[in-house]
Amino acid sequence: MTHQQDQNEPNEPREGLRRREVIKGAAAAGLGIAGANLLPNVAQASPANKSASQNLIQEENAKPGTRDWLLTKTRTVPGRINKNLDNGRCDVIEGYCNTNSIRAGEKLQIMVSTNPESNFKLEIFRTGYYNGDGARLVKTFDSLQGMTQADPPVGENYVRECQWVPTVELEIPSDWLSGVYLGKLTAAKSGIQSYVIFIVRDDRPCDFLFQCSDLTWSAYNRWPADFSIYTDHEGFSTIGVPSGTVSFDRPYGLFTHPVNKLKKSGGSGEYLPWEFPMAYWMEKHGYDVSYISNVDTHADPQGLLRAKGFISVGHDEYWSLDMYDNAIKARDAGVSLAFFGGNSVLCVVPMLPSSNGTPNRNIRREGWFIPMPENIPEAAKRRLIQKRLNDKTFEPNMGPDGAQLMGGRLDNQQPSGRGMGVGDWTCAMPEHWLFSETGMKKGDSIKGLLGWEWHGAPAMNLPGMNIVAEGDATIKGKTVGRYSSTLYDGPKDNVVFNAATIWWANGLSSPPGHVNPSRHGVNQQGPDKRVQQITRNLFQRMIS
Repeated sequence: MTHQQDQNEPNEPREGLRRREVIKGAAAAGLGIAGANLLPNVAQASPANKSASQNLIQEENAKPGTRDWLLTKTRTVPGRINKNLDNGRCDVIEGYCNTNSIRAGEKLQIMVSTNPESNFKLEIFRTGYYNGDGARLVKTFDSLQGMTQADPPVGENYVRECQWVPTVELEIPSDWLSGVYLGKLTAAKSGIQSYVIFIVRDDRPCDFLFQCSDLTWSAYNRWPADFSIYTDHEGFSTIGVPSGTVSFDRPYGLFTHPVNKLKKSGGSGEYLPWEFPMAYWMEKHGYDVSYISNVDTHADPQGLLRAKGFISVGHDEYWSLDMYDNAIKARDAGVSLAFFGGNSVLCVVPMLPSSNGTPNRNIRREGWFIPMPENIPEAAKRRLIQKRLNDKTFEPNMGPDGAQLMGGRLDNQQPSGRGMGVGDWTCAMPEHWLFSETGMKKGDSIKGLLGWEWHGAPAMNLPGMNIVAEGDATIKGKTVGRYSSTLYDGPKDNVVFNAATIWWANGLSSPPGHVNPSRHGVNQQGPDKRVQQITRNLFQRMIS
């Protein structure tokens, strides 16, 4: 698969980011007063105007990249329930890490199993732009001894929790910049490959915190054979609460839903299809970005305050109550928030310890960030709960309201009931600073940008609330609801943006190996200069 450049942007020289690209990449956008609809007259420079010594992302991406990070020989096994749907497991060689995110100086453990037993090679790459290659090789282990490690038994509440012996222990070097790192595993006997994935985080002040959606990666992870949060178990339904428990202590397979069939992303969660296009684009344009896990948002509320902007990307469905509270506190402290996703902040999960007591390694679904309708009879409320959950024995936590954080959320009152659907993303407020230099007029649409899940139900009680884009969501040509992309004011001249679509990042870039998504007969069209400009405008407003 060939790499696609941003539209209307030439290939970059191999020696590094040129200054003209750095300046253009941050594309001047109007500095608007929070909540103002009129276009400003003043253009502002982007974070990429910082000198290389001030911007670690620019320095990092000037280093030589490689496409050797891409998997070239993969094999997966079929699902236990649906034989036509791979569960993404690569049992020849597979692994996982002992933590989702880690700081320099801390010890990372990587657990690997090979079946049949085989020596293997481990190459660790930091993902980014790197002159269009998408990653840089930072460490190689040429020949490691593999062993077959046992599948875990079915544990309490149906959890499958590995207790594998560490194969590699590595102290994270001080010069490894915060980022998303892929460990490429290659079995010596067969050449079969898969990934492990981890985040290197730091504590430095930065313009943007990029939060990976790893709780959702785990929720949909089917490893070893159809054991996701969406698996039917005795006494549990696929949509009910509480659900079965899932663990981070296992390799990533693909997912319950068939929308992501990228076999060559095996072991990397949902990062490559939905989140990497945003990271790739941001690093190309020199934005000052640091990376964290959902678990960091949960466990480190003070860490959120080191950024000017917090970014949620892609399929960010599963949140803890602490995550919600911490994001609200960050917003109220002046941090701008951007939700580049759909059906985000939907399912309430507790962060549970593993069987050996390690905190924040297991989750289960316990409720929804959806408030109960007001002023309805108690009997009707009970019927609604039963209809939503298909579970008569458990009354879930139906709030707080995700729309009070993001500006909109899944609209459970829509005919589809689940926020699924596709369509065009249509401008509703062309005079707003968000659309500066896009050339968009009211009713102009970005074809195929909405999908495969979306937000409606805008919270109109929020200060400075604007619906900046809206339209119909469809399934096979039939309207199933109405999406709303929103932007509202925080209390300290900050802003909160809700793109209302999982596919936003796919409109920014198409990294090496990337495949544009499609669903319900609608194809996402790849990078679009209007999506790129809207994002530049928003990012400039977030850091100004």
